[in-house]
Amino acid sequence: MAFDATFYALVGLILFLALVAYLKVPGMMGRSLDERASNIREELDEAKRLREEAQALLAEYQQKRKEAEADAANIVAAAEREAAALTAEAKQKTEEFVARRNALSEQKIRQAEADAIGSVRAAAVDLAVAAAEQVIAAKADPAIRDRLFSDAVAQVKTRLN
Repeated sequence: MAFDATFYALVGLILFLALVAYLKVPGMMGRSLDERASNIREELDEAKRLREEAQALLAEYQQKRKEAEADAANIVAAAEREAAALTAEAKQKTEEFVARRNALSEQKIRQAEADAIGSVRAAAVDLAVAAAEQVIAAKADPAIRDRLFSDAVAQVKTRLN
């Protein structure tokens, strides 16, 4: 019997397969593949759980963002209302101030007019008295002057008492 390379290859293959069967390599490979499949399944479950948590957090943060936007809009609206109220109040106070200043100015103008009229009347009275004095002095004789002076002194005495 001549043994060629094919025979030795067959014997080597049979010995290899026997060794593989003796060492239970197919069972180890099956367990290894089962463990790997189990690990992959657990990782997929973990990834699914993490995805659901992320979606829940995203929804929560989107809700918080909407609430924050609503709060910001409320704050802006309140600030605008307050600014409008302050503007209206400032306008009213300004109008009241202007009205008071106008009234005060008009009162000062009336007072100045009254003072001017009084000054003109006093000047006119003084001028009239001076003119009357000159006319009376020119037309009256000393006896009339003495009598007028006595009457004036008597009137002043009665008014003072």
